[in-house]
Amino acid sequence: MTISVKSFGELSGAEVYEILKARYDVFAVERRICYPDMDNVDYEALHVFAKDDTGLVHAYLRLYRDAAEPSAVHMGRVLTRRHGLGLGRQVVEAGIRAARDIPGARSIVLHSQQYCSGFYSKMGFDITSDIFEEAGIPHLRMELQL
Repeated sequence: MTISVKSFGELSGAEVYEILKARYDVFAVERRICYPDMDNVDYEALHVFAKDDTGLVHAYLRLYRDAAEPSAVHMGRVLTRRHGLGLGRQVVEAGIRAARDIPGARSIVLHSQQYCSGFYSKMGFDITSDIFEEAGIPHLRMELQL
């Protein structure tokens, strides 16, 4: 498994395809979440992913800036296709390292599905909100100081 961190312009066509396929398979098919995945954020995001020798993406997340929180880097679209192998942890750790290299970034913010909050807590994220609904699923805002 290879972990990569790339801007949109650095991604190959095959990598874009595999990333979007993984996001669709996990969020739309597996979790039955209906939301607009292609939201133009990808163009400005850093893409962190684990892929095997055939190019199949097994874990993924993206990092991006939001003008509403200029000192924060947002982490989103976090997924793993193969559970129990530590790939989610590896990709999140790589995302944290990448976020530390973003000029002016002082924290990472994410919206965790409520059932995943324990995973992110173990990675050093703190819960900073009450439960709220996003795409019909209970979420918590979480933050990690860099």
